[in-house]
Amino acid sequence: MLIAALKETAAGETRVALTPETVRKFAALGASVAIESGAGEGAAIPDEAFREAGAAVGPGAEIIAGADIVLAVQPPDVAQLGPVASGAMVAAMFDPFRRRERVDAYAGAGLEALALELMPRITRAQSMDVLSSQANLAGYKAVLAAADTYGRAFPMMMTAAGTVQSARVFVMGVGVAGLQAIATARRLGAQVSATDVRSATREQIQSLGAKPVFVEDVAGIEGEGAGGYATEMSEAYQRAQAELVSAHIARQDIVVTTALIPGRPAPRLVSDAQIASMKPGSVIYDLAVAQGGNVEGSEADRIVRRHGVTIMGYSNTPAHLAADASALYARNLYNFLSACWNKEAGRPVLDEEIGNAVRLTQGGRIVNEGLAG
Repeated sequence: MLIAALKETAAGETRVALTPETVRKFAALGASVAIESGAGEGAAIPDEAFREAGAAVGPGAEIIAGADIVLAVQPPDVAQLGPVASGAMVAAMFDPFRRRERVDAYAGAGLEALALELMPRITRAQSMDVLSSQANLAGYKAVLAAADTYGRAFPMMMTAAGTVQSARVFVMGVGVAGLQAIATARRLGAQVSATDVRSATREQIQSLGAKPVFVEDVAGIEGEGAGGYATEMSEAYQRAQAELVSAHIARQDIVVTTALIPGRPAPRLVSDAQIASMKPGSVIYDLAVAQGGNVEGSEADRIVRRHGVTIMGYSNTPAHLAADASALYARNLYNFLSACWNKEAGRPVLDEEIGNAVRLTQGGRIVNEGLAG
């Protein structure tokens, strides 16, 4: 059983799917491990560290030859995978609903594509959840980036020359990224408020010392779909939320938006009119910018200034914390494969609950229910 990883080729992708730690763990399962030379450079992991852990290191075409499992952050082009074993597994974040052509190509090549972002939100799969591990870091980095761009201090400061008021931070969307953004802004000394369409997040917001901002008196709307993800809201709720946010956002210094709905474009949370109501010098960080953006006018990897407000957002925020993001992602992969490792077969054998959720292609066909139609 050969497990291999290639150097990531997507623009701006600094992460790597294997680390020396997980190389040792896979070897302990009885697998051979190989990685392309230079694959860990973006995450500050030299080739020698992989060699010391027991991995073979070399040119991509050589290390991948005959591989049974290919690990990646973003899936390699099918053309790169010609030397792998027939029916090999490729575990990566495929973004299958927006990149259907890539799924088709994997099916045509007879590869078994495993989309890690489709991992079910169940208790035993928590340690395999790549979305959560990466979103956690993204929420942290979003606040740091916004704080660095913001032209004032975050905490209240009492000085002989007078008092510096603490920054007001508003987090929109209280999933994993939002909760970490709240916690980070609080640690930096800001006054923090937050909102979400899921009423169950109110207590989570309060537990972190932030002020919950919620639409009241709109009955029967909980906003929570399968797996704990947010769902699209009714028009009545959207109108009420827009009015509430408009009044609140005008008083904020920093806004961090984090809202995503799986398989759909990011919902629009902040309009141009709401941006215009903010104070000059305010900053908005749009964590959903790569999926269409929560903020009107936001552009991935570009600083946009509208009405005196700075709007920003990285297309790949976790890649700006490559070392930690790689470490967590690699552990997610190991936890996934080791949990279903069959000692007798010497390879992972996926069960129905997890296998059917993450498997996109098998035997030359698209087999995922969400894509097969």
